Amino acid sequence: MRVLFWSEHFWPYMGGAEVWGLRLVLALRDRGYEFFVVTSHDYLELADEAQYNGITIYRFPFRPALARGNIEQFIEVRQRVARLKRALAPDLVHIHIIGPSVLFHLQTAKAHPAPVSVTMRQEIVTGEVVDGDSIQGQILRAADWVVGCSAAILDQGRRWAPEIIPHSSVIYNAPEAPPDVPEPLSTDPPRLLCVGRLVSYKGVDVAVAAFKSIIDRFPLARLIIAGDGPARPQLERQAIELGLKDAVKFLGWVTSEQVPNLINSATAVIIPSWREGLPWVALEAALMARPVVATSVGGLPEVIVHQQTGLLVEPGNSGAIAAAILSLLEHPERARQMGENARRRAQTVFSWARYVDAYDDLYGELIQRCRCSRPALSR
Repeated sequence: MRVLFWSEHFWPYMGGAEVWGLRLVLALRDRGYEFFVVTSHDYLELADEAQYNGITIYRFPFRPALARGNIEQFIEVRQRVARLKRALAPDLVHIHIIGPSVLFHLQTAKAHPAPVSVTMRQEIVTGEVVDGDSIQGQILRAADWVVGCSAAILDQGRRWAPEIIPHSSVIYNAPEAPPDVPEPLSTDPPRLLCVGRLVSYKGVDVAVAAFKSIIDRFPLARLIIAGDGPARPQLERQAIELGLKDAVKFLGWVTSEQVPNLINSATAVIIPSWREGLPWVALEAALMARPVVATSVGGLPEVIVHQQTGLLVEPGNSGAIAAAILSLLEHPERARQMGENARRRAQTVFSWARYVDAYDDLYGELIQRCRCSRPALSR
């Protein structure tokens, strides 16, 4: 069975959504699915076509083609996508994350009709209109099945597009159990970790601002930022301006295989995002018995039980983040207990096997149905 996997970014761009996508594709490939990935070119110089572990990746200049007034390139890219769909003849299209490039799927849907599964991985931004003409509205209404990576995300989608209620469900993100055994949590010296793409909505600038208060109380503390992206130069300037150049370390891109080791050496993981789905790093941190300080957005409250497995604060509040971190550093036994609670809960609630099984079942069911019939699937 052939699956066209549509992802706004894909390897080697490796934020949380990209990690979920890559691991799911590899797991389902091992179950007999043949995958082809369609994704966007971005700031890295990459080939239009590449292979990764036997999976063909097709990259298109979606962003330049969507630029205002670039009609000729838009038409040329749309034609290329249509030709690719006809050549591959997929049995299923999986829209892994809703982004601007999805417009090209919508405009080439008739090139090779196939059932469509859409995964909602991010909150709909406040003030963003999801109507029949918006990309989000169109793709939600065109989908044969809509998956929310958390209950909060799916509830939001159902409020915006009530038509999807009969053909939608939650499939919780779930990481594979890391091979590393959690090291005892250490606060001497404190090491705080942020992991993810460095883009504005991840709120890493708020964590850097909060860290100024931490270093005043714990001079040997370090903030480790693992990831890269367009916000990195601004963040590096911010660290210098706050006098934190030697205390904030930018690692750049790290592989998903490196993340458990980074978490293992951390005292706590910080997720200061303005919006989220159900972030991979929150679950990885839980499995490594590390408390998380995070904003109460998206699916984060479904991972982090406030005061039991971590601490939740309002987004954009550097003072609240600093206070939460300090409470853990000043009460290390409490921090260790939260980490242990988080590990037990993650092992019980978030199962990698169930995650892969759920998508396997959904793919198989959709492939056997006609897209135009809109069956009332039981799930």
